Amino acid sequence: MVIELTDQEYTTLIESAEKPIFIDFYSPMCGPCQAVLPLLENLDGYFEGEAIIAKVDVTRNPKLAKKYEISSVPFCVSIDAKDKMVKDYEIGAASIDRYVRMVKKAQGKGFFSRLFGS
Repeated sequence: MVIELTDQEYTTLIESAEKPIFIDFYSPMCGPCQAVLPLLENLDGYFEGEAIIAKVDVTRNPKLAKKYEISSVPFCVSIDAKDKMVKDYEIGAASIDRYVRMVKKAQGKGFFSRLFGS
């Protein structure tokens, strides 16, 4: 299930998360954002509970938009559940494969982890 995240819920989700988090920052008036939104359901299905998939409407959540210094949407980030740090980001619409790689990087399953171990 894709979570609609708000300014108020963000901190609680990040602090309590035990799985990597993928967040899509979007605007309802943005064409490329509307193309990305259906991919979130696919991403959620791909990871089947192994990651948290969320979306944030920047027009309704200005604190989060400011926190991430978002000047262009769509803007996506992947966050590691262990250290709560952003592991990867993408500005603009991308492919589902790119978003999968972002989540895997937050899971510690990126290119170098596969080569050298976690």
